[in-house]
Amino acid sequence: MDKKLITYQNSNIGDYSLREPLVRAVLERLHREAGRQTVALTRLLASFVADKLVGRELTMSEEVSRLKDLYVPASPKQGQFLFSVARSVQAKRIVEFGTSFGVSTTYLAAAVRDNGGGIVIGSELEPNKVVAARRNIDEAGLSDFVEIREGDAQQTLQDPGASVDMVFLDGFKQLYLPMLQMLTPHLRRGAVVVADNIFTFRFALAPYVSYVQDHANGFVSMTLFLGDGTEYSLRL
Repeated sequence: MDKKLITYQNSNIGDYSLREPLVRAVLERLHREAGRQTVALTRLLASFVADKLVGRELTMSEEVSRLKDLYVPASPKQGQFLFSVARSVQAKRIVEFGTSFGVSTTYLAAAVRDNGGGIVIGSELEPNKVVAARRNIDEAGLSDFVEIREGDAQQTLQDPGASVDMVFLDGFKQLYLPMLQMLTPHLRRGAVVVADNIFTFRFALAPYVSYVQDHANGFVSMTLFLGDGTEYSLRL
């Protein structure tokens, strides 16, 4: 479904949707549910380490299968950061690679609404997560500001529809760099790219970090000690 850019005037809550009761309730619920998966997440990370030790690289479909029931979301602090970045650049069109259950999507959509309207275009390969994310976004009252495209992001995000103000990368790590290169022609000057899990997947993401930290590629970038490592990049 191709959504139009929706404008919005948020005059009742001081242009700060994260305080809006529906949004706050959904985020609190999702963070609680994610918190109950700590043991399962620890086991998952251990399996990734084990694969690395034997030199085995997971395919995207294998990783999606392992993660199909897990949130692996942005933390509340990371969510606040995403919200703040989106507000600071007055983002109207945001692309998200790896929607999962829609936690980060909710923070980004809240920012878009407070910016006066726009769209968050997400992509998710796991069908059950797509259904859950859409339900969560709707429950938060933000569905008018979100379009979740089901399928391989290399196809679903090829055409973001217009100039992009912000990108959030939180999907299959080996695709961060190809996704960025695919989206770069659509990034306006001054657009921001935020990439998660830089420390957790240090080796898999080394080519990505090297690329964005090389000014010759059109970005200025730095690694932030936020969450599991966050790469913050500005399109020059």
